[in-house]
Amino acid sequence: MTTNHRIRLNSRPVGAPTAENFLFDEVPLEAPGEGQVLLRTLYLSLDPYMRGRMSDAKSYAKPVEIGEVMVGATVSEVIESNSADFDPGDIVLGYGGWQEYSIEYASQLRRVDPEIAPVSTALGVLGMPGFTAYAGLLEIGMPKPGETVAVAAASGPVGSVVGQIANIVGATSVGIAGGPAKVNHLKELGFDIVLDHRSPTFKEDLAEAVPQGIDVYFENVGGKVFEAVLPLLNTFARVPVCGLVSSYNLTELPPGPDRTGLLMSTILRRSLTVRGFIQTEFVDRLGEKFMDDMSTWIQEGKIRYREDIRTGLDRAPEYFNELLTGGNFGKMVVAVGAQE
Repeated sequence: MTTNHRIRLNSRPVGAPTAENFLFDEVPLEAPGEGQVLLRTLYLSLDPYMRGRMSDAKSYAKPVEIGEVMVGATVSEVIESNSADFDPGDIVLGYGGWQEYSIEYASQLRRVDPEIAPVSTALGVLGMPGFTAYAGLLEIGMPKPGETVAVAAASGPVGSVVGQIANIVGATSVGIAGGPAKVNHLKELGFDIVLDHRSPTFKEDLAEAVPQGIDVYFENVGGKVFEAVLPLLNTFARVPVCGLVSSYNLTELPPGPDRTGLLMSTILRRSLTVRGFIQTEFVDRLGEKFMDDMSTWIQEGKIRYREDIRTGLDRAPEYFNELLTGGNFGKMVVAVGAQE
């Protein structure tokens, strides 16, 4: 335990990230300062937002600087503590990034209770993705009993929770995913309607499946899925915009006609609410309630989840590219110090 292996941003990607955009190195471990703890990374979360942080374009969060360790949420074990709040052996949720060890301030960490669920779920259903689904759907989507809620990337860590919460509140859940395996998984989770966006008849299949229209569309993807959903949105429909993963690697606008006029006229004529959001907007007000509700739903079997756990920090860039192209099946997590 004298050396820390890490992955830093070496250059800014143009299009899909490549191996040349990352730098692997090792540095001696340092001791934690006052109020800090030394952490051994057990699990690293890989999430689509990281692609935006590789860019220096203006966004809601500052970019990762060239030479910095790639950002990422982590579940870690406390190895050494200079804080009265944590002892060696404690398991915590932090933001250690793409590295084997990290030093973080105790005030920025949250203790993880392994009695509730496997500790890796603090990066998924009991972490940022789960909270994103919870806050975005209930605060912006506001589904009512009997309404129809559609969600793209429905087999992912956010979309799967969106559909299951829709069922809990009495709405009809419509899950859209890519490929038979993911579609079958949505059936296992209890989605009322499931559709494969890779089908050549997807647009027609969606229209036929929801003759009542769509009241809430939780947007994770954009692109052709949104184009199929837009004409089916009911008057006063709500569209929480969580992500647009289909366009994250684009370097220019996609070809085709400019559909801005169609979008804006639909928003106007149908009195739509289209609201982008970042989950941190809701943490102070809803964080504790989310943990209570989600823990209860998991224990009661109302919320089920799937994790896609990969091994090897050195392969994180490869896994990340798979994530951006839909190669994951559930919440993608890298087992770094954990034994899988």
